[in-house]
Amino acid sequence: MELFAPAHLLLIFLIVVLLFGGRKIPEVMRGLGEGIRNFKEGMNTPSQPPTAQQTPPADKPAEEKK
Repeated sequence: MELFAPAHLLLIFLIVVLLFGGRKIPEVMRGLGEGIRNFKEGMNTPSQPPTAQQTPPADKPAEEKK
């Protein structure tokens, strides 16, 4: 049994056209493609561990003496 038959794909396509309109679909697909491309570039770029910034310890408030 197939997961998606051609009839299912056609139905999904028609729903997308009704929701977004014919003119908006290329814009959405372009944005999706750019997002995937940026994700792949980010995965291929060797990441360097973030440098730990030395922050001075917070001053504790002076305790009141009675």
